[in-house]
Amino acid sequence: MTGPRRILNLLFPPKCPFCGRVLDRPGICGACRDKLPRTEGAQREQTLGGGVRCVSPLWYEGTARDAVLRLKFGGASASAEALGGLLAQCAAELLSGEFDTVTWVPVGRRRLRARGYDQARLLAEAACRLWDTKPLPLLNKPRDNPAQSGLTGPAARRANVLGVYQAEPALTRGRRILVIDDVVTTGATLGECAGELFRAGAAAVACAALTRTPDESAEKPACRTEP
Repeated sequence: MTGPRRILNLLFPPKCPFCGRVLDRPGICGACRDKLPRTEGAQREQTLGGGVRCVSPLWYEGTARDAVLRLKFGGASASAEALGGLLAQCAAELLSGEFDTVTWVPVGRRRLRARGYDQARLLAEAACRLWDTKPLPLLNKPRDNPAQSGLTGPAARRANVLGVYQAEPALTRGRRILVIDDVVTTGATLGECAGELFRAGAAAVACAALTRTPDESAEKPACRTEP
């Protein structure tokens, strides 16, 4: 542990992102680790439109849902360190060797100003610290759109994110990319981001979301790969 990080831990002790218990170091307490709503077997992976793989270590329910909501809306940015570790382990186990670059699904400017940070970026940075690398900002979101959580059904979610994200070809071309987000429901957002990366010249795209909703629709989002 570096000196600055050790000082930060003394001033702001790390807490379990699920129950808030104070810990000696960033991580998850034993009690919560044993009771997490983990995805298992084939549930750990889903296929988005265009055949893009997406893996998730947790279901978006119970303590995992509460932790994500605190991360996004409760100012619990420090919890991204431990949550990113869970995501990193899942991606390493299921997608090892399939990516050489990590990026994230960016929030819009309005939400970034209100929140003060981008939760998906924090998760990506935490995962990359374990892999001794850094994520690259390959996607941007030049306009804000309504929150996906307020929409019902795959079609409405796809329409809501259509054309919202942009990828920079000069940074993207030829890379095998892992896109990180906090929640996947129908896969519309991650599918749109994957499509934009392909359109910008990505060689391959895979996705990892910290949580996935239990009521995922069987309808898969389209992944736009046409030039």
